[in-house]
Amino acid sequence: MFTGIIEELGKVTVAGRRLRIECKTVLEGSTEGSSIAVNGVCLTAVQVKDDGFWCDISPETLARTNLGALQAGSLVNLERPLAIGDRLSGHIVQGHVDGTAEFVSLKPLADQNWWLEVRIPPELDRYMIHKGSVALDGVSLTVAALSACVLSVAIIPHTYENTAMRGYAPGTRVNVEVDMIAKYVEKLR
Repeated sequence: MFTGIIEELGKVTVAGRRLRIECKTVLEGSTEGSSIAVNGVCLTAVQVKDDGFWCDISPETLARTNLGALQAGSLVNLERPLAIGDRLSGHIVQGHVDGTAEFVSLKPLADQNWWLEVRIPPELDRYMIHKGSVALDGVSLTVAALSACVLSVAIIPHTYENTAMRGYAPGTRVNVEVDMIAKYVEKLR
């Protein structure tokens, strides 16, 4: 389980079904078998070195997420799992991506804030509510607006500077994890 508070930007050095990510912070306390969220996807570190880690990506994960589009040099959002007793600064994020959205725009606002818009798949729209939680590429965010499957969120300067979203280009695929409580409510109906 994760919080959606990104700890570090990692750099992909080898892409494909076996991924190598160069990083430092998320290696602290990580060993072979540790979970690490990569762009919001819970992956298992199969090899941990001083300067990065290796992980394997299943065909299901490649099909459902944006990890198959990564190339050497790509920046990725990284987070270690939540430890018992830690503060939950974001929201509960499982690292189980529900689908991908298409990046539409990132517009500057006052005071170095940003307005991010992504087009979400219609089947995920029912899980979104105004002021609800969503994770985009593993980043815990609050739904600011939702109209015709275009999800909008406000991005503060810290998030912009410390995540991969500053490098998004039109058409970029963004991993989406909807709030799991919304999925449980739907199941109970």
